[in-house]
Amino acid sequence: MSYQPSRCTPREELESRTARLQELMKAKDLDGAIIIQNADLFYFAGTVQRSHLFITAEGEPVLLVRKNYQRAKCESALKDIRGLTNAKDLPGLIESHLGYRASRIGFELDVMPASLFLYYQQLLDPVQIADASNLIRQVRSIKSPYEIELIRGAAALNHTMFSQVRDFLRPGMTEVELGSKLEGVYRTLGHQCFIRTRSFNMELVYGHLMSGWNAGVPSFMDSPTGGSGLNPSFPQGAGMKRIEPNEPILIDYVGVLDGYMVDQARIFCIGKLSPELVYAHNVAIEVQELVKEMAKPGVSCADVYASALQLVGKHGLKQHFMGYPDSVGFIGHGIGIELDEMPVIARGYDVPLEEGMVLGLEPKFVFPQGTVGIENTLVVTPDGLENLTVFDENIIFLPYNA
Repeated sequence: MSYQPSRCTPREELESRTARLQELMKAKDLDGAIIIQNADLFYFAGTVQRSHLFITAEGEPVLLVRKNYQRAKCESALKDIRGLTNAKDLPGLIESHLGYRASRIGFELDVMPASLFLYYQQLLDPVQIADASNLIRQVRSIKSPYEIELIRGAAALNHTMFSQVRDFLRPGMTEVELGSKLEGVYRTLGHQCFIRTRSFNMELVYGHLMSGWNAGVPSFMDSPTGGSGLNPSFPQGAGMKRIEPNEPILIDYVGVLDGYMVDQARIFCIGKLSPELVYAHNVAIEVQELVKEMAKPGVSCADVYASALQLVGKHGLKQHFMGYPDSVGFIGHGIGIELDEMPVIARGYDVPLEEGMVLGLEPKFVFPQGTVGIENTLVVTPDGLENLTVFDENIIFLPYNA
C-alpha cells in the first residue's frame, strides 16, 4: 500500500493515555475496556478504522481490526494490531489476550446503540458489561502538550478565516453566501469539514453564522443560539436571510485541523449598532475576563458559573444571557476531538478544573434583534485561562455607504 497518513499520533502519546485509563479501570474493578466509537478510537489508537480496541487493566492493548487492516497498520502506532474477520471470535481473543476469563468489561455506553449493547451482552455472556464512558471522558479531558499544539494549529486556521471576513462581507448577500466563502477558506487550508459531537442528536456543520433577527431564532440545539437554517430537517445556522446594515452578524465557527478543534465567535457589523447591544457585548467581554482570572486548577466549575451569572445580574442582563427566550445553563464546555467534551462550566457541575483542560468559553447575549458576545478556546494553566484563539474581541465594524 502506497498510502501514508500525513500525521500519526506518536506511540508515547497513546501509551500515556492508555496508562491513565488503566489506573481508572483498576479503581473500578474492570478487567478492561472495549472501545469502538470513532472519536475514542482515534484518541487511544490513532485510527478510526473499524475496530475493537481492547485495553486491559494491565499490559498492552490490542487493536482488532475488521476494516481496513492495512490502513490501521499505517495509521496506528500501537504494537499489537490484528485482523478480526468475525466478531464471534471476540470472546476467545479477549480471553487469550488476558490469560483468564474476564468478569467485568467496560464499554462506551453513553454512545453505544441499545441494539449493539444487547448484541455484546449476548456475545460476551457471562461477562458483565459496565459503563466506562465517564472514565474515558475523564482521561480525554486533560490535554497533553502534544494535543495543545494541535489545538493551536486549529486556532491558527480560525485566525486566517476570521481575517478574511472583511474581504467577503457585503450588505445584501445571504448568510449562506457568506458562509460558503468562509468555509471555502477553511477547506482550502485543510479543515476536515466534519465536526464530531458526542451528545445524541447534536448535529453541527462548521457552526453558526447568522445576522440580525435570525441569530435570535431559537432551536433544539443545546446552544445559546439557534438560527432558522435552510429547512426544518436541519433547523439551525445560516439561512437565506440577507445581511443588512446596522445589525449584528454572528460568526461562531469551529475550526478543525488534524482531528482537533477550536470554537470561536466574533461579532461583525456593517454600519452601527444600538447602544443596548454594544453595552451587552462589553459585558460579555467582562464576563470572559472574570472567568479567565478565576478558572484555575482546583476551582469548581459550578463556582465559576455562579460568579459569571452574578456579574451578569449586576448589569441587569440575566434575561438575555445564554439564550432568549430559552437559555442554556452553561457558559463553557470542554473541547478537543469532540465539541462537547468534559468539563462543563455549568450550573451544578461541581467538578474541579485541572491544568491542561481546554474550554470553549462563550458568554453571549441574545435579543430578538440579534446576538452579541464572544467565544474563545482557552486552556487551563496554573495562573488561569490562556486564550488560544486570539483575534479582535470588540465588535468589528465595517463602513456602510448607503
